[in-house]
Amino acid sequence: MGLRVLAASAALLAAGTLHAQETFKIGVVSFLSGQAAESFGIPAVNGAKALVEAFNKGQAPAPYDKTGFGGMKIEAVYVDEAGGATKQVQELRNLYDREKVDAVVGYVSSGDCLAVAPVAEEMKRFLILYDCGTPRVFEDNKFNYVFRTASHATMDNVALARYLKAKGIKVNSYNMINQDYAWGQDSKKDFALSMDKLFPDAKAGQDQLPKFGAGQYGTEISSLMSKTADVTHSSLWGGDLQAFILQAGPRGLFKRTQVLLSAGDHVLPGLGDKMPDGTILGARGAYGLMSPKSALNDWWWKVYSDANGVYPVQAPYRMAQALLGLKLAVEKATAANGGKKPNSEQLATALKGSEWDSPAGKIRMALADGHQAIQETAIGKTRYDAAKKMVVIDDIVRFPAECVNPPSDMKSEDWIKSGFTGAKGCP
Repeated sequence: MGLRVLAASAALLAAGTLHAQETFKIGVVSFLSGQAAESFGIPAVNGAKALVEAFNKGQAPAPYDKTGFGGMKIEAVYVDEAGGATKQVQELRNLYDREKVDAVVGYVSSGDCLAVAPVAEEMKRFLILYDCGTPRVFEDNKFNYVFRTASHATMDNVALARYLKAKGIKVNSYNMINQDYAWGQDSKKDFALSMDKLFPDAKAGQDQLPKFGAGQYGTEISSLMSKTADVTHSSLWGGDLQAFILQAGPRGLFKRTQVLLSAGDHVLPGLGDKMPDGTILGARGAYGLMSPKSALNDWWWKVYSDANGVYPVQAPYRMAQALLGLKLAVEKATAANGGKKPNSEQLATALKGSEWDSPAGKIRMALADGHQAIQETAIGKTRYDAAKKMVVIDDIVRFPAECVNPPSDMKSEDWIKSGFTGAKGCP
């Protein structure tokens, strides 16, 4: 009897040791080189590294306080998103087939997301899109293994138009400058449609579509200066946005028109006093300087700032909410699987239709049959604070998720054209 008990105890100890040594391997994809790296891709990866370290040490607040992912140590493989969609499709296959990752979290470019999502689905492997903005990913496709844990870009552009209305800003005309690919095309369409509904008498002027990574905007700025409008809308981001601001600011464009930046917050730390005052911008969520006050946000802000010497902006916030959602999904699926590491199908079942608290507020997988998130957002105005030696955000207006995201049974374009059917809680 004693020997049997001893043998059973040894077996349990061995099993416990095996589980403790088991890892959950994730591929993290973001821009590590190129125009999108400095202000976007690298901060996102820095956020992932800070969180993975905190998770593995069991130092995150409840309900994220289990070590690793439910006791499994997290191992991350970081991949550069630069190189275009064809390269990223091959990199995704390599992550699943060669690196044997259990999940992939990644992608900033809307073009890359449109390319990799069908491949993950074909391979029946679990994929979280942490950022890319185009609504087309889920509005034009149905996936079982692919999720996006942040709102798409319709929210950003509807919120900008609603901010103008909420602040009583007079708009008789507007220009637009956006990158010529899925993100820019969708952004300008959603903004123009929103203006048609909220400012029906405003006339659309210039519709400029420079190439992604253009870097030089002298011709576009000259044109915008010669035919100014009351407001100028742009979804430029990364190095393109930095270049546009540095070139347009000294020429006085920001003084001649009210500039609206749908995704502008991430360039603020780098630009400092070169960021024109009074620019209206969003962060693609309630992120960074426009994030809500909460214990979870305070913890995240400190973890990221201590590790990187700068506060987190939209990219690391989006990475954080993706990893927090993945952590809870893994732990839920593991419990349902008798304590064993879950497969892609079990992970998808756990994440589908779920909700969780993030540093930016509640994330709800409410669209695309539980595969697309909605969340609240915020818009504000820039002002350089010389005493703090940083840009601050004033005149912040917060928009509930139900105000700026379409309902589950409507595509974004149809929802805007309907006059925002079912929108709730709008300021």
